[in-house]
This record gives sequence, C-alpha cells and structure tokens, in this order.
Amino acid sequence: MELIQSQIQRLSQQQLQSVELLQMSAQELEAYLRELSQENPVVELEESSPAPVQESPREEELLRRLRWLEDNDRQNRYYQHVDEDEMDPMARVGGAGGLEETLIRFLSRQLDRMDLGQELDRAVRYLAACLDGDGYLRFPLEELAGQTGAPLERMRDALAVLQSLEPAGVGAANLSQCLELQLLRIGEEGPALAIVRDHLEALAKRHYRAIASALGITQEEVRQAERVIRELEPRPGAVFDQPEQVAYILPDVFVTEEEGQFVARTRGGERPPFRISGYYRDLLAHSKEREVREYLSGKLRQAEGVLWAIGQRESTLLRCAQSIARHQQDFFRFGPQALVPMRMADVAQELGVHESTVSRTIREKYLQCTRGVYPMNYFFSRSATADQSGTVGGTAARALLKQLLDREDKSRPLSDQKLCEEMERHGCPISRRTVAKYREEMNIPSASGRKQ
Repeated sequence: MELIQSQIQRLSQQQLQSVELLQMSAQELEAYLRELSQENPVVELEESSPAPVQESPREEELLRRLRWLEDNDRQNRYYQHVDEDEMDPMARVGGAGGLEETLIRFLSRQLDRMDLGQELDRAVRYLAACLDGDGYLRFPLEELAGQTGAPLERMRDALAVLQSLEPAGVGAANLSQCLELQLLRIGEEGPALAIVRDHLEALAKRHYRAIASALGITQEEVRQAERVIRELEPRPGAVFDQPEQVAYILPDVFVTEEEGQFVARTRGGERPPFRISGYYRDLLAHSKEREVREYLSGKLRQAEGVLWAIGQRESTLLRCAQSIARHQQDFFRFGPQALVPMRMADVAQELGVHESTVSRTIREKYLQCTRGVYPMNYFFSRSATADQSGTVGGTAARALLKQLLDREDKSRPLSDQKLCEEMERHGCPISRRTVAKYREEMNIPSASGRKQ
C-alpha cells in the first residue's frame, strides 16, 4: 500500500457556464441575459427600483415576494420541462411564444432528465459545449480530458452518454461515425453498416462493383444499402441552424488604427448593462426567514457566476482579437490579398489555451474594421502553397485569383495554367490543381465557360 498525493482539476459548473457563454454570439448573449433577468430577480439589465414597502411588516413582505418569485420560477420551469412532444427539436421553434432552440439547450434538457451523478453530468455537458455547428466533436478526447483534468475513462463514458442522446449521430468525430451511430440506433446491421464504416469514400464515387466484391454481396444490395444511407442525416446539428432569424450582424470586435498600428477592442460596455440588484442584496442581508435566504442566496450565486463567465468571455475574446490584429496588420492596410496564413493552433499556443477554446471564441463572432465587417474565422487559413511554407494564405490566394479573373479579357479568358503562372508572378505560387479547386469553390466556370 502506498499513499500518493496528487492534484486533480475538476470541471465546475462555473467553468461549464463559461464555456457555454464563450461560444455565444453577441445576439445570443443579449437574448440569454434578457431571459436570465426574467428568471432571476437579482439580475438587472436596466435601471429599476422596486416600489417601497409601506403597509406590510418587513418579514411578511419578504415572504410575499418569495411566493411571487417561486410562482415566477414555476412558470419559467415550464419551458425547461420536456415531455414526449417536446422531444421533437423543432416542436416550438418559430411558434407563438416559443423559445429559440439550440443544440446545446436541446441536449441539456435531455440531461436534466437523467441521473448521471455530478462528475459525469458535468463531463457530458462539457463535451456538448465542444460540439461544432454540425453536431460533431472534432477534438480528440485525450486532449479534452487533459484540458479539464478529468480521467480519460470518465470522458469516454461521457462521450457514450452524449452519443446516446437525440439527435442520433451527435457527438461523432467524423461523417463515417455519425452515420454509423444512426444506423446502430435503428438496429441496422446489414451492408449499410459495413459500407459507412469502411467504404464510404467508394460509395461517394459510386464504385458499386468494388464495394460488392469487398463485402461479398451483389451490386443491387449495395444500391439498396445506399438508399438506406441517403435517408440518414450527415449533419445532426444542422436542424438547429436558424440563419433566417438573424436579421442583422452585431460586431463583437472593432479594429481601428492608432499611431500607425491597428489595435482591437471588444464591444464591452455597449452590451446591455448587467449588474446585481442592491435591493435584493439588502433583502438577503436583513431576512431572518430560512426559505427567503436560501432562495435569494441561490439566485445571487447564479448571477455572480454569470457575471464572472461574461468577464472571462470578454477577456478571451479580446486576446484572440488582439492576436488577429497583430498578425494581420497588412490585411487592414491593403485588403484581403494581404491576408497571411494563420492557424487556430498557433493562436492557441500564443495565448496559452487549448485550440478548442479559440474555436469556441471565434464562433459566430464578427470583426468590424474600415474595410467592412468580417466573421472572425475569416482571418484563419492555411498556407496556399503545397509545402505549407509560403506566406500567402488560402483566403488571400482566392482574393488574388478573383481579381485576376475579374480583370481578364472576356473574349480570351485565361486557362487554369495561365492563371497559375499569373498567380506566381504576383507572389503566390500555387499549383494548377489548386487554381482549379479555388475557381470551382467560387462557382466560376473554366475558360471555355467564361468566354464571351
């Protein structure tokens, strides 16, 4: 027997809340705070002062307010209560009085009904917060376990729970696993399962004969399996996308020139004011009723936790924005053709955080500068050159290619080879195949299709 002392980092509810708020857009954060202010009387978004107590003794007034607050809580809890009809993720979206549904809310409501134990529940919720917009978990489980300090075995258990939730396929690492999870959910164990596991690329190329030969089945059976696979959802999180509800873009970051250098600042104080009510602090301090104190203490802890998480969000967002401003000075001076390669992994190393933190920070965040408003992920791209050693990023290469195509003689359009040579002459040496790839991504036809 040996006694070993060690330190273990545990993922707290406050850290989970920080992760959730970090990936919110400005509009989502504003909506979240307004909803919180309706549910939590301690949160104040605007100047307000409760009416003074004139008739009732202080303790009776406290109990009366407590009953009112509890009634208000029961009304709010209605929206967090899930019955069988509400398990449809689109049941209330767009309906009168319905809440805007998100993937993480939908998953959280399912977890609320499960008795997982505190540590496992927190681990599952953390993984849910790490999902991308498609519902995939792109980061290796080992890295996330190292980031949280949780045992790898617990994170594996958490992933299994996450992948058991609706929508089927959520929490997958890639398309193959996503489709596999959906097939297993419906009890499919035939050729379709074998195809998504090992022959998905061949199926995309319609190599039916090769697949049939490898699996020892007929080509007709391969086609039948294909029909089953086509019924699956390759992006389980996409059902929660609501781009039509975003009426405007609210920039989170502003980049301005100061003394010859471009610097970044966040929206900060322009956010709806959030402060903790002094009135309810006073009620808590003077109340002798246990129920009143317990209720208001819980609401106060919740408000303080959100306030801390918002501070963390602002700090991390500002550091990422400052890194972008430092590395992309030429972009802000000369435009998209001067955008240099920049990876999330490099920024994460520079800031001393995990790459997933950078990914969540820039999710649905926008940067405003003199050249317009850009999504923050616009500034991240790999080198456009084959050896990845160049100083021209893929975004800049596309911008340069678009300029060349816009200026070409439409009666004698440039071939991909000629475009390749022009790109090299402008300091962006990329292959003809890459030129063709970028051209197709911009939905621009070949030379013969552009000739007028």
